[in-house]
Amino acid sequence: MNESKLREQMVELGRSLYDRGLTPGSSGNFSAKLDDGFLVTPTNSCLGRLDPARITKLDLQGNVVAGDKPSKEAFLHLSMYGERPNAGAVVHLHSTHSVAVSVIDGLDPAAPIPPITAYYVMRVGKLVLLPYFPPGDPTLANAVREVAGKHHAVLLANHGPVVAGSDLETAVYATEELEETAKLFLLLRSEKVRLLTGEQVAELGRRYPT
Repeated sequence: MNESKLREQMVELGRSLYDRGLTPGSSGNFSAKLDDGFLVTPTNSCLGRLDPARITKLDLQGNVVAGDKPSKEAFLHLSMYGERPNAGAVVHLHSTHSVAVSVIDGLDPAAPIPPITAYYVMRVGKLVLLPYFPPGDPTLANAVREVAGKHHAVLLANHGPVVAGSDLETAVYATEELEETAKLFLLLRSEKVRLLTGEQVAELGRRYPT
């Protein structure tokens, strides 16, 4: 996909996420990789009202080439790309149910959401929960970098998810799947549930590697 079409796709998907309440106000940001750099949503922009011409373009070192000032959390995206060379896009939302899970005390950081459904395993894989860092804190880049090689989906405590994918559409779908599974997890907190077994999870991993 050329840069012009990718900018239009970012506008379309941003509007879809915003219209469905997955990232309110000016929260959330996402990016897509180009041959010569990255496109990232501008700082303080509403994903429902993106202007394709104003979307920020960064070079491969993260320097601004064109467009508005980038999201203050662009470093999250660069950290993911640095550890996942096959990633073509990164999505970071403040989606309600995922954030709700991120503030629950006592969850296993290595598996904050258990394998409830096959599609969660197929699209999200093994989620990891990172400790709290203030938004925009550059030290968060190191925390993301440390886990990004093994996890394409990360949940930031008291903040929200960061998800990488092979392209923007794939990353958005995975983030949506995470949000729906977080909703299920919260609905089932008081119920006795039947989770996928280790063997079932492993089989899905072999068939549909993330």
